[in-house]
Amino acid sequence: MTDLPGSKTAVVIRHVIFEDLGHFAPVLTAAGYDIHYIDLDQASLSAIDPNQPDLLIVLGGPIGVYEVEAYPYLLEERRMLAARLAAKRPTFGICLGAQQIAATLGADVAPMGHKEIGFGPLTLTDAGRRGPLRHLDGVPLLHWHGDAFQIPAGAENLATTALCATQGFAIGRNVLGLQFHPEVEIDHGIERWLTGHAAELSGAGIDPRALRAQANAIPSDAHVAGQRMFEEWLSQLD
Repeated sequence: MTDLPGSKTAVVIRHVIFEDLGHFAPVLTAAGYDIHYIDLDQASLSAIDPNQPDLLIVLGGPIGVYEVEAYPYLLEERRMLAARLAAKRPTFGICLGAQQIAATLGADVAPMGHKEIGFGPLTLTDAGRRGPLRHLDGVPLLHWHGDAFQIPAGAENLATTALCATQGFAIGRNVLGLQFHPEVEIDHGIERWLTGHAAELSGAGIDPRALRAQANAIPSDAHVAGQRMFEEWLSQLD
């Protein structure tokens, strides 16, 4: 990995090609980060020094943290996360990525018994209202998961919804895990999700036309709240 002089590096683990940084990519670039995607079919995580990147981001994916026999790279990710978390290095997880952080820290991650798929706002906790997530108050966000994490020991619970009591957690300034998806480019990215997760939608009895209608009703500037949240979080990293 070769970096520009003076640049910061953000290594981004991407599990499926359409679940990318979305609206967060320009925020990282503006903050001076050089983005390096790690796609699991093209690179080995074992070749990466876990503490070298200035920021590690683990994105979402349609599998569970407990499926380690079927998807051995989950254990590689957790070894990488364990090293970073022990060193208190900046680490950010979305959906599966947040579940992986929680599991690495010894918290339980398990199926909820139902799916939470669709758009809706968060209910912020007191801790959530004090930090960067305050930008998301009242904003319709994409939720797409069937598993949920328990809040790791020493972390703060940041938000809830009616279907999931644990929507985000923070450990100090450098670790943030979000169950929901504030990064998604709804205006043109939702079709990739509807197609890529077609089997999951069918199994859950969810009509993609209903989700598309929800997406089309989201205000065009809704993503700005997510960008402000992420920008503030980046600005406070140690």
